[in-house]
Amino acid sequence: MTVVRCGEVAFTIEDLLAVARGESRAALSTDPAWQRRIQAGVDFVGQHLRSGAQVYGVTTGVGDSCVNPVAPEFAADLQRNLLRFHGCGTGRVLTELESAAVVAARLASLANGWSAIRPRILERLCQMLDRRLLPVIPAEGSVGASGDLTPLSYLAATIVGEREVYWRGKIVPAAVGLREAGLEPIGLEAKEALSLMNGTSVMTALACLAFEQSMRLARFSAALTAMTSDVTSGNPAHFDDRIFAAKPHPGQRACARWIAEDIGDAAKASPRRLQDRYSIRCAPHVIGLVLDAAPFLRQLLETELNGANDNPLVDPDSGDVLHGGNFYGGHVCLAMDLLKNVVANLADLLDRQLAIVCNPAMNHGDLPANLVLRSGPDAAAHHGFKAMQISTSALAAEALKLTMPASAFSRSTECHNQDKVSMGTIAARDCLRIIELTETVAAIHALALCQGVDIRKQEGCGPRSRAIHAAVRRQVAVNDQDRRMDGDIQVILAALRANALPLGDKAFP
Repeated sequence: MTVVRCGEVAFTIEDLLAVARGESRAALSTDPAWQRRIQAGVDFVGQHLRSGAQVYGVTTGVGDSCVNPVAPEFAADLQRNLLRFHGCGTGRVLTELESAAVVAARLASLANGWSAIRPRILERLCQMLDRRLLPVIPAEGSVGASGDLTPLSYLAATIVGEREVYWRGKIVPAAVGLREAGLEPIGLEAKEALSLMNGTSVMTALACLAFEQSMRLARFSAALTAMTSDVTSGNPAHFDDRIFAAKPHPGQRACARWIAEDIGDAAKASPRRLQDRYSIRCAPHVIGLVLDAAPFLRQLLETELNGANDNPLVDPDSGDVLHGGNFYGGHVCLAMDLLKNVVANLADLLDRQLAIVCNPAMNHGDLPANLVLRSGPDAAAHHGFKAMQISTSALAAEALKLTMPASAFSRSTECHNQDKVSMGTIAARDCLRIIELTETVAAIHALALCQGVDIRKQEGCGPRSRAIHAAVRRQVAVNDQDRRMDGDIQVILAALRANALPLGDKAFP
């Protein structure tokens, strides 16, 4: 198993997700210089505590209570109370994968050595990932500055043996999970609860998951566009590389190449229209936005992932305590507000393509109304994909509604101390929901297009249409009479999320 050495290498998005899935191991650096750096921060905090220096969250209260001095003998109590009073999360709980990504993201940040946290705590995070002992984290309750205080308090609570954890497929008390995993609770010392909680690791972890899923969706959308062109006798010349070389956005051009390759060189009748409707002809210009945003999104997310994003920071070289605002999640919010927009536009695009496929007035009569695949006297009593189209319209509308920038809803809170906040965690959660909705639109569209391939008896269908049709038909029967199709949708969604659909080349610079 690949080992990602925290403190030696910067995590990529792929590293984070491989560790979260258990495909790679996270381990601490064995470099003595790194180990000395980590310990130095801890030692400096101890010196400041003994000297009576004023250090936020160590010898003072937190937030607006920073004006309240805390005596050194109560430093450990402060850390324990900090994680306890933040135990007010609400909403759904993060999945095991999401929780593991949060633990890995917090580890990546703390391994910088600016957070004055003992190596023992970092090692515990590695052990939690190794043994799949993961905090149960409610999704709601973070304004994205000071970081993800409330959701990350559930991570800190796991270390001390409080609240609940995922353990062997069940949710159990943290104390039980620790005991069965062969681990003892660890008490948190000066600054350690603050270091664990006062960061952007929840929003960043969720954002990394959203990034990966959106790239897969972009490729799927390109494949579905090729299928749409096939079953409607579209004009493959719309994807000629010379068009995209003339305005060379890399992602847009890559998408056009995917679609052209997916259509392939199969013999085709003359296109029914010189110019197809925009949802087919301009698909690379819509899908390409996801791909062209990717390098910028990666830069923002990987910088955040590997950066020291708590407060205060302790310079491990000088011992200086640096009071600042690196917990502000504005960059993650920017990334997610952008990704929300371009992914929701995929839902809109595919919904419009489905409208073409289901309407003989727009598909030139190549396909029957609502893709009804039935002949005989009772044909008029069947409705094919009529309701499925209604569902995609509802899903696309919901996705588009959620694109409102989360950052625009900053709220002053906590006695006006946190008077400007990022809302980055809300943006990441919204983005994951938009992706979920768009994946469902794509699954329905895939089922409809496979129905179109059946109706055409694969005539004029290129290699991608044939490959996806074969994969879908191995699991879902053709619709030749009205029946429920919710189960069909879930089967295709599961295949998509398991990377079990033949989407083709995903290479993109």
